[in-house]
Amino acid sequence: MDLKVAVAGAGGQMGAAIIRAVVATPGLSIHSAFDRPGKPAVGLDAGTAAGIGALDLTIGDDPETALAGADALIDFTAPAASVLLAQYAARTGMVDIVGTTGCTEEDDEAIYAAAAAGARIVKAGNFSLGVNLLRGLVKRAAAVLGDDFDIEILEMHHRRKVDAPSGTALMLGQAAAAGRGLSLSEHSIRSRDGITGPRPRGDIGFAALRGGTVVGDHTVVFAGEAERIEMTHRADNRTIFANGAVRATLWAAEQPSGLYSMADVLGFTD
Repeated sequence: MDLKVAVAGAGGQMGAAIIRAVVATPGLSIHSAFDRPGKPAVGLDAGTAAGIGALDLTIGDDPETALAGADALIDFTAPAASVLLAQYAARTGMVDIVGTTGCTEEDDEAIYAAAAAGARIVKAGNFSLGVNLLRGLVKRAAAVLGDDFDIEILEMHHRRKVDAPSGTALMLGQAAAAGRGLSLSEHSIRSRDGITGPRPRGDIGFAALRGGTVVGDHTVVFAGEAERIEMTHRADNRTIFANGAVRATLWAAEQPSGLYSMADVLGFTD
């Protein structure tokens, strides 16, 4: 029997990509689609809004109604909404796929608590296969190269993205820090301006660019004496994230309650 999936943020570009991916995936069916009150897509047919033809399913604006009876939720929205949705998932024990970025430590703690309280949550800064492979390579390179090589993470996204650095950049930074046995919060540089002084040895730097319609480009630079290694991932469209999210949905449905990552879904070992 198909898993019944609710899609949050259904009126956005990511929501549309997720709707298309769910419809195309055997074993999943669209149960509901919803967005914030007042959003232009509310009241439209979810399939029409996603560009795949009518599904006879209207995009609503009430999460409680949309989630009632659903087996799983895919949520790429905003931190405050994701916390509330995770708490709902904990009450029902449903699968909750969280691709929201920009979460504070308090937001993450609330989502982790929801997993401990009964939800089956897969949370990741990026759901693409390529980025998760890159994450493993970055961790390995950081461990092998040591602090003789400076690490800089450069990311670029479309002009409408509201958080920086991106969730993917932070995920890659966490991988680099883990490879060196460091705390990223204690060894990261988020901005530089004016007379900053020499670069501290061992810190991990971030730079964020915004413009146009760039879906997501990420480069991790290992800069040593007289040599430089660069690892890059470029996303051409949102389908790769949606495909990862539906894969995570099917996987999480077979797991006990708890918090998981895409490394768990894909069977990667650190």
